[in-house]
Amino acid sequence: MTPDHAAQLAALPALEQRRLIGSRQLSPVDLLQAHIAQMQAYNPAVNALCATDFDRALTAARQAEDQVMRGGPLPLLHGLPVGVKDLDETAGLLTTYGNIGFTRHVPTHDCVLVQRLRQAGALIAAKTNTPDMGAGANTRNAVWGATGNPFDPSRNAGGSSGGSAVALSLDMLPLCTGSDVGGSLRIPAALCGIVGYRPSPGVVASDSRALGFNPLPVLGPMARSVGDLALMLAAIAGPHPADPLSHPLDTRPLQPLAPADLSRLRVGFTEDFGCCLVDEDIRASFRARVAAIAPLFAACEPLDIAVGDADQAFDVLRAEGFLAAHDHTLRRAPESLGPNVRANLQLASRFTLADRAQAHAIQTRLQRAFAQAGERYDLILSPVTPVSPFPWTTLYAEQVQGQPTRHYYHWLALTYVVTLSTHPALSLPCGADAAGFPFGLQLVGRHHGDVALLQAALALEAATAGQPGLGRVRPDRSRLLQPQPALRSLITHPAVMPALMG
Repeated sequence: MTPDHAAQLAALPALEQRRLIGSRQLSPVDLLQAHIAQMQAYNPAVNALCATDFDRALTAARQAEDQVMRGGPLPLLHGLPVGVKDLDETAGLLTTYGNIGFTRHVPTHDCVLVQRLRQAGALIAAKTNTPDMGAGANTRNAVWGATGNPFDPSRNAGGSSGGSAVALSLDMLPLCTGSDVGGSLRIPAALCGIVGYRPSPGVVASDSRALGFNPLPVLGPMARSVGDLALMLAAIAGPHPADPLSHPLDTRPLQPLAPADLSRLRVGFTEDFGCCLVDEDIRASFRARVAAIAPLFAACEPLDIAVGDADQAFDVLRAEGFLAAHDHTLRRAPESLGPNVRANLQLASRFTLADRAQAHAIQTRLQRAFAQAGERYDLILSPVTPVSPFPWTTLYAEQVQGQPTRHYYHWLALTYVVTLSTHPALSLPCGADAAGFPFGLQLVGRHHGDVALLQAALALEAATAGQPGLGRVRPDRSRLLQPQPALRSLITHPAVMPALMG
């Protein structure tokens, strides 16, 4: 297979790859090898991947090919390579959580999400990089190093699903997993020019939440287009006994996903939800996009919504989740925890039961405010991130809109306000910002309105495709042919490195 042919196969939409496999026009083995070629060509420049599993994936690809040739029905993701975020446990494949305490951790079982991917016929090809324990929106850790933005590897790729977003942006993989508490599916998607989806809590079952009834952490799909994302969601959605929040989703409308009629939709838009810091150039980019797409809708109006002290509520509820997940490590091996995790645990130590009660009350009022807005609007639009990608060597955005941020995640308020609402949300690529990096438009749906949100996103994606300043932008790969050793400068445990690109 020539490099050009490999690149062409890897660039095909996942939906098209799956169609060609099902019609015996594309071998799962050839498709996997094409994606491996992309990983080998571009990963040294961006460091998106952690451990790889090429030998087992190739064996599974041969089995998938045999199944195609035997005929009969095939599962949704049959023969498609998938990247799994390094927070998701994979049986027999190194899973480090980006943490130095797990440099040799090889799980004996798959988490529920990975089980469903395998059941759907996916080929688990590689793990994707994440910050230490998923804490933060800058994908860097002492195990694997930093992940660079595909548009400029010296810049931040977002997080915590940054490795997945970069792998998708460069066609290393057609589908990837992600997770989201304060924006970890949406932010890297926005900064890398792909689609990241935060489903309603419980749509994608999780057996890994320390607090099973906590609606903040969710798992979700990442892809290069809305149609591909809907394909993956159809394969992984559904209840599981280990997740008390999980519930059924009617996935029949996802395959095939039909576009909404934008001319019938009423839209509310906001630059900052009345409380978020946002740089002026991002505000200007957002205004330009709203002006360009407003004629597509039945109505497109400024949104006035009361979110209360969302910052305080998120501080408490996020800290509560981190305390439940990592307090034992803090007591046993505090030196193994990165600075962001420790910052959350330090916050938790100061909060009282009264603080927790107040935080839940604020969240309840905020959720009801969003639900009330949903009675008037089908969609809410906002920016995803308040800043352009900053150097990955800077841990977080220390200043936004000329004001200092309070801590490492304060700059994520545009997404964590929506997290608190429990409404589904999606980051849709929408041209480039003033600095030349991808601009992500945040689409927020109604309560439990996952399918309707995806249908609207599909229609908007089609309406903006090819439009100057509105369609998805792609990185210049000719600038990514040289390795970037600086991205590995954070690594302190080289024992894991033989697993990389093995």
